[in-house]
Amino acid sequence: MAERTPSPTIEDYLGIIFTLERDGEEVIGARLSELLEVSAPTVTVTLRRMVRDGWITMTPGKKIQLTPGGVEAAKAVIRRHMLTEWMLAKILNLPWSKVHEEAHKIEHSISSEVELSLIDKLDDPAQCPHGNPMPGQESISSNWKPLDECIAGDKIIIERIHEFLEEDPVLMDFLESNQILPGKQAQISEILPFNKTITLKNDAGVVTLGLDIAKSIYIEKQQ
Repeated sequence: MAERTPSPTIEDYLGIIFTLERDGEEVIGARLSELLEVSAPTVTVTLRRMVRDGWITMTPGKKIQLTPGGVEAAKAVIRRHMLTEWMLAKILNLPWSKVHEEAHKIEHSISSEVELSLIDKLDDPAQCPHGNPMPGQESISSNWKPLDECIAGDKIIIERIHEFLEEDPVLMDFLESNQILPGKQAQISEILPFNKTITLKNDAGVVTLGLDIAKSIYIEKQQ
């Protein structure tokens, strides 16, 4: 049986494991170590504790999966995080590029009562400010394509900045400054595979991104 309330550290693990599973990416300790920026031994110790407490299972091949209790706990912390982002953006007018970092400091202390109040106040949003779907709303993004799959000349609408890009505040500030934001339009002007860059034009001017970043920005093509 999982403990009733996971610790903030365990909630961080649960949220990342849920996101990896949602994206169809195999969950292994090395990937968690990279994303959480902690040592492999630290990840190993934490995962063992999560198995003991019923949040995850691990196969002999070290594949990690959330238990039903782990899924529900992960959804809860992700939902609180996204609601907190909206609170910071809409109510406190914090810059778009900073709401993820600040929400991470608050999400673990949001009570169920406050969560319900935010849902009501914010009209139960289906996505976070960065376009990522709330748990249970994943179908919203099912037809969106990664930016790096575009070709020169494509007219697009930015829809979503993947959660893992949100962890880089410098990158998020760059995206905000250059209008790479959900709902913004752009046109692909050049793709240079040998240089691993994609260049687009929008209201901010000409913006060049690395393809490794572009693959985690999701778009819809305009006719």
